[in-house]
Order: sequence, then structure tokens, then C-alpha cells
Amino acid sequence: MRKPIAIFCTCLAGAVIPAWAGGQALEQGRTIATTGVEGAAACTSCHGANGAGNAAAGFPRLAGLGAGYLAKQLDDMAAGVRPSAVMQPTAKALTPAQRRDVAAYYASLPSPYPEAAAPKADQATPSNRGEWLAIRGDWLNGVPACNQCHGPNGVGVGDAFPALLGQSKAYLAAQLQAWQQGRRSPLPLGLMPAVASRLTAADIDAVSTYYSGLAQSAAEQPDQGGKP
Repeated sequence: MRKPIAIFCTCLAGAVIPAWAGGQALEQGRTIATTGVEGAAACTSCHGANGAGNAAAGFPRLAGLGAGYLAKQLDDMAAGVRPSAVMQPTAKALTPAQRRDVAAYYASLPSPYPEAAAPKADQATPSNRGEWLAIRGDWLNGVPACNQCHGPNGVGVGDAFPALLGQSKAYLAAQLQAWQQGRRSPLPLGLMPAVASRLTAADIDAVSTYYSGLAQSAAEQPDQGGKP
């Protein structure tokens, strides 16, 4: 039996807008996102007008993710810590301040998906491996439930644990594989490399399918005021 991963999640759910993200920073971030700067195309050209992403093309959702998380990913891409042939030139073209500004802008946008009640642990279906991993985990193999850190339905918790809801199956699977291969930062606390290393290829496929399906279901719900 593998030793369980100790996890302590005390953050409040939702995107966190840091103190440095004032009105001017948000406006500068919006300009970068919508028109781009020298050497960096407008973010909207790939991630959509409202930051909801483009699943078919593999571009992730940015809207509503934590500002600190987004800024860290841009810094990692610029430094090559998180390799990305598409994003590295863009991230390097932005100054550290511009990365923070555009991160704050996307963090300020509302989630493109209406909130929905998350199933309880005792409602997880054993035959649905992805749902089981998301809601209950696999403690015999030391894998905690994804929702334990990423929040109900993977809505995201603060800057450390980004939303899984709204990301495509291909994107989620690629990120889990990247952690397995050491191509993403181990922060915070080395949690994700440890979790990903304990997932099989079938597990990755199942949990990525589960969360991408939640996004589709949420998008099909009647507008409850959560859409931009």
C-alpha cells in the first residue's frame, strides 16, 4: 500500500485578486489580453473573448483562475520551467509586471460556467473511475480526491489550486502527464507530481473525461447569472 499524501487545504474557494491588482493594473491587463503588445499576440485570439478557452484547439480556460496562479504559470513558461512551444515566446515578450497585470485581469473575470451542486462522496459511482477519483480518490494507492483541493466540481480554490471545471479533456490529460514527466513546477508542496505519479494512463483518461464532461454539462445549464 502506498503512503497517503497529506493534504491541508485552508484557502477560500474562488479566484484571489492580490493587492497589487489595482484598477490601472486591470486595465493594462485587459489591453494586453485584447490587443497584445510587441512580440505577444492578443490572448483573446487563442483563449477566447471571455477567457473561456478553446477546447477544440487545446487552449485552456483562463477566466476566474487565481491571479497568483496565472502569473506563476507565465513566469514558468518564460523561464522554460513549464515548456510550451506556443506560450513561451508570448510569456518572454511580456515583462514581469505585464504578466501580473494580465493575470489579474483574467482572475477578475467571472467563471464562464454556472455553479452546480457537487455530488457527495457517498454518491460516487464505483464503475465511473473518473468520478470516483474526483470525489473519493483512491486512498489504497495514496491518491486523494481531486475535489479535496480543487473544490466541489473542481471549481478551484484560491491561487494554489486552479479550476479544473472548464478545461478540456486533452488539456487536463496533458498536464497530468507533464507532472509525471517533471515538465511542470512541483509547487505547491510537491503535491501534483506525487499525485500524478500514482495515476495510471487509464486513471488520467478517466478523470480528464469526468471533469471535461462536467464543463459540458455546466455550459448546457440555463444561465444563472454566472456567465459573463
